Amino acid sequence: QLVESGGGSVQAGGSLRLSCSASGHTISAYCMGWFRQAPGNQREGLAAIDSDGATDYADSVKGRFTISKDSAKNTVYLQMNNLKPEDTAMYYCASNECPLVADLMAYEYNNWGQGTQVTVS
Repeated sequence: QLVESGGGSVQAGGSLRLSCSASGHTISAYCMGWFRQAPGNQREGLAAIDSDGATDYADSVKGRFTISKDSAKNTVYLQMNNLKPEDTAMYYCASNECPLVADLMAYEYNNWGQGTQVTVS
């Protein structure tokens, strides 16, 4: 089970840190990803981190978002800086066993959280 938290409303230029707490599996052994979906849009892969800690980012968030994990807390984070109105969406974390071929594609993941809303005005 994955549970996201940390969403909310923020002004443009602000920051938020999302958390994804995992239970039932150890994130250190899994590939983890962050996705978002705005109404009417497809789910977009933002960032991924594998079991070795290697990261990958979508061009749309590179330099602004940072994915990290704390294995002791079994939690993955997404630090989001310089937020823009177009970042408004429901944000989801996901997991699957490594390795993944395309770690920013939703179909690669088989375990999803319920999402947390981020609104940037």
